Amino acid sequence: MPIPMEYQHASDDFEHFLKDACDVSGLTTRNQTYTMAQGVLQAFRRRLSVPDAIRFAGILPPIVRAIFVADWDTDEPQRPFEDRDQMTREAQSLRKDHNFAPKSCIHDVATALRRHVDEQAFDRLLTSLPPGAADFWQVRTSR
Repeated sequence: MPIPMEYQHASDDFEHFLKDACDVSGLTTRNQTYTMAQGVLQAFRRRLSVPDAIRFAGILPPIVRAIFVADWDTDEPQRPFEDRDQMTREAQSLRKDHNFAPKSCIHDVATALRRHVDEQAFDRLLTSLPPGAADFWQVRTSR
């Protein structure tokens, strides 16, 4: 069996995702953008059970999937979905001294991520996750 295309092009696809997230957020470097995306993914992951997080990871592009599950303490207590400001501050707390994620970071990562997943499958999966999951990834017209 040939290597699936999503794996053959994983690095290029990840660079496109980072560029999209960088452009949407107004950040200036890929390192800043990577930290923002990682913080947002971790904030979301903390609100899912392990089985739900694995299902969510399965819909992500390969390198984003790897970032989503990397350094995961599966014994960490599951957090509730809180107001967006609280979850934003949590995403911004990753590597706090080197984190330049804007207040719109969840929106910005959601906007970029939606460009790199099957949106219909993504939305279907989100409806099967706990209340608050779909809203987390909702792209609002005003930030």
